[in-house]
Amino acid sequence: MEQVREIGHDCDVLVIGGGIVGLSTAYALTRAAPGTRVIVLEKEPGPARHQTGRNSGVIHSGIYYRPGSLKARYAVRGAAEMVKFCAEYGIAHAVTGKLIVATEREELPRLHALVQRGRENGIAVRELGQTQIAEYEPEVRGLAAIHVGTTGICDYGAVARQLGEASGAEIRYGARVVRIDRRPALGVAVRTADGTVLRARALVNCAGLQCDEVARLTGDDPGMRIVPFRGEYYELARPELVHGLVYPVPDPAFPFLGVHLTRGIDGGVHVGPNAVPALAREGYDWTVVRPRELGGTVAWPGSWRIARRHWRYGAGELRRSVSKTAFTEAVRRLLPGIEADDLVPAPAGVRAQAVLRDGTLVDDFLIREAPRTVHVLNAPSPAATASLPIGREIARKALAALNRA
Repeated sequence: MEQVREIGHDCDVLVIGGGIVGLSTAYALTRAAPGTRVIVLEKEPGPARHQTGRNSGVIHSGIYYRPGSLKARYAVRGAAEMVKFCAEYGIAHAVTGKLIVATEREELPRLHALVQRGRENGIAVRELGQTQIAEYEPEVRGLAAIHVGTTGICDYGAVARQLGEASGAEIRYGARVVRIDRRPALGVAVRTADGTVLRARALVNCAGLQCDEVARLTGDDPGMRIVPFRGEYYELARPELVHGLVYPVPDPAFPFLGVHLTRGIDGGVHVGPNAVPALAREGYDWTVVRPRELGGTVAWPGSWRIARRHWRYGAGELRRSVSKTAFTEAVRRLLPGIEADDLVPAPAGVRAQAVLRDGTLVDDFLIREAPRTVHVLNAPSPAATASLPIGREIARKALAALNRA
């Protein structure tokens, strides 16, 4: 029998990634098992610098997601928990409700299917005729709509900061992971860019846009690749045109919800996003190009299969990216009174979309286990909404890995 050498560990669980999912995991770990030593490593100088802090701040109801899926279960549960968490800690939030509006006749069956899906997921919805839309949004036009009362908005950056503080974990910023040495009999050693080495009994990979790279550092084949899609936003110069949240009917073939209108917690109205391929994992505009990352995306067979399968959709998204006129036309489907001058450029976000080798866009949250390791390999929207229950599930798996060690 192999003799296990006793070594010192700097912590029980090392979490890579200081976005809302990583910090929620740290929070859940210390609550589920008080006394668990947790260290969070984040390469940026502060929390929530990428997906968490670059979205429209919506607390999603869970209406879109396949019944029984992790997204459906965690979003419905997470929305209620997020409102409660914000109220408990005094974080800005509001339960606004939202409209999902059909503007074309061919969208009506999809709208009705959303009503059925919402009911299957336990979400109350109200169906609206053409004239009833004005009760909620006088400037919005459509053939029919549904009102979802449990949708809200909040400041996810503030939520992430509070999760980190309340977790009691040690959080190290500016700590980019460059090497991982995992030995099932001993634990996991992680080296950061400044040469620091940390040893843990278990590792949780919540690295978001870099999660597949981190998985490969551990020696695991993630079986997918993150293909980054940039979502470009505008701010509405006349925010009085929109009272709350207004969405189009989504195309079920894509994980994106389409250009929508979102009144934020600050009173401004975000318009967007579209979805275009980013030329870097953190490519927040067309000028950011990282050849190694772009080469990895281009070399992945799934990327080419997506392009062949969805080139028409992609061409429309690219057109809206380079043409403000085209973007304005898309918004006018919902808000006919808008003019191009009403749209003021706002910061973009990048979605970390997991793509399988065959070109399948991973639709659900994807969490995989390996010796002493838990990898979170797909956690885009609605992961912020669902972050509290997701964090508990990841923590449960990490604690199970500790018990098996």
